[in-house]
Amino acid sequence: QVQLVESGGGLVQAGGSLRLSCAASGRTFGRYAMGWFRQAPGKERELVATINWSGGVTDYANSVKGRFAISRDNIKNTVYLQMNSLKPEDTAVYYCAARNSPDTSSYSIRYDYWGQGTQVTVSS
Repeated sequence: QVQLVESGGGLVQAGGSLRLSCAASGRTFGRYAMGWFRQAPGKERELVATINWSGGVTDYANSVKGRFAISRDNIKNTVYLQMNSLKPEDTAVYYCAARNSPDTSSYSIRYDYWGQGTQVTVSS
């Protein structure tokens, strides 16, 4: 079992930056790919970024390419999402997720563990 806790969300002006963190505990010795997803009010959950176990493969939603960067520190059991040039449309609850595979996936259904989410609000 893996437990995930997100942090780092908050209120930021358009054009600003935030760095989200996802701390993992439990059976963290497993080879888990990780993902960040987000969900705005009234909208379905959508992919933001994924990263494989080694950190060498990443994938991003088209809407965040060039602005966001996912990374991980397996020694610290932590995954990060650096968000730059934030836009009001980035406003959402951001969720960290892990799957029982070292390989990335863009589909939320393929993830096995989820955090509680952290709110990101971008004002204009």
